[in-house]
Parts: sequence; structure tokens; C-alpha cells
Amino acid sequence: MREVVLDTETTGFDPETGDRIVEIGAVELMGHMATGRTYHQYINPERAMPEEAFQVHGLGDDFLKDKPKFAEIGQAFLDFIGDAKLVIHNAAFDIKFLNAELKWMNLPQIPWEQAIDTLAIARKRFPGSPASLDALCRRFGIDNSSRTLHGALLDSEILAEVYLELIGGRQPDFGLSTSSQSSGGDAVPEWSPRPRPIPLASRLTDAEAAAHAEFVAKLGDDALWSKA
Repeated sequence: MREVVLDTETTGFDPETGDRIVEIGAVELMGHMATGRTYHQYINPERAMPEEAFQVHGLGDDFLKDKPKFAEIGQAFLDFIGDAKLVIHNAAFDIKFLNAELKWMNLPQIPWEQAIDTLAIARKRFPGSPASLDALCRRFGIDNSSRTLHGALLDSEILAEVYLELIGGRQPDFGLSTSSQSSGGDAVPEWSPRPRPIPLASRLTDAEAAAHAEFVAKLGDDALWSKA
């Protein structure tokens, strides 16, 4: 199953009042594992950046003035996401902006049902608790120390980790799939568990170990335990 974890940065809160997308970042997952494929694009919003938005993401007029307009990258963006489920934190916000930009270009809209809203999942799983991306990182022990400003690609990478925790752990498929392919045809590395930093203490008593050794000795040299 292919999923795309996605985030946008904008000039404000409402495309209907003139706000625009200035950055899109996305991370591809295949079978709940990152494939290494990403999409990242800064966008010229064709308008001045409000100071409040600049304080959030740090993307100013001088930086964005030579970046492509959404009309120049819209089709490539749609080609990247395809029909994959879109994992988004507060999906209503990003889908609203993306569909506004796509509508102005006469390109297909993104169906609402294509989105998976991690904000809604978090609120359902942890009712009454903070559900921001930073709060979820603290809950799951995910390092977001590099997130001094909002950035679409960085936030997508962090959200991918949060999403996997929200749906049951970072390897929800338990590695049962023997192989997986990204949409680009590259093989996804097979998952394997990390070694424990501190091995678990043995629960076997000295008496039990001695009894086992005596039992194995009676089986002769061909015993499986003797060949280990």
C-alpha cells in the first residue's frame, strides 16, 4: 500500500482571501515504510509574505521571488501523489489550499476521502491531550530538535514517524512482507529489529541450567543443542 505523508506552508489561513502555498513537502511510504522518495518544492506565491507567516516558516519575499509558480509545478505534484492516501496533520487545512491552487489551474481536485488526518487520529486516541505535531513528538519520544521553524519537508519526515506510532508502532506490519517496491521500482530494505542497548537478564536459574545441561548430555552428540 502506497501512502504519501504531506505538509504545506502558506502565506496565511484562507486561500479565498488571497493566501497561497509557498512550500510543499512529501515523503513516500510503501507498506508503512519510508522508501526514500520525497517531493519538495518552494513556490512563488505571487504576493507579499505577511510578517506573521514569515515568523512561522521563515520564507520571505526575496527567497521566494525566483521560485516557480504553482502553475508550473501543479501537474508534477499530482503525478507524484497519484492515487496514494495522503497522510496529513490537520488535513482540512492543506487539502483546502491544494484544491484551491489546483482549481485555479483547472486541474483535478484531491478527493477529501483520499486524506488520512493524523490530527483526528491523535484526538481520538488521546482525548483531551495536546495533539500538535510537537506534542506528539514528545509523547512518542521522536527527536524534533531540528524543527526551529516550520518546514514542509522536515515536518513531513517527522509526521511520518508520528503516523507510524499512531497506527500501532513503527513497524505495524511486523516485517511479514518479504519484499516491497516503491513507485519508482526500487526495492525497499527489509525491516529487521534493532538490538537492545542493554541485553535482558536471563530468567534461567543455576539449577535449571544444570538440569538442562544434564538432559542434553543424555541425548548424545547428535542432539540439536550440541550443534548450536
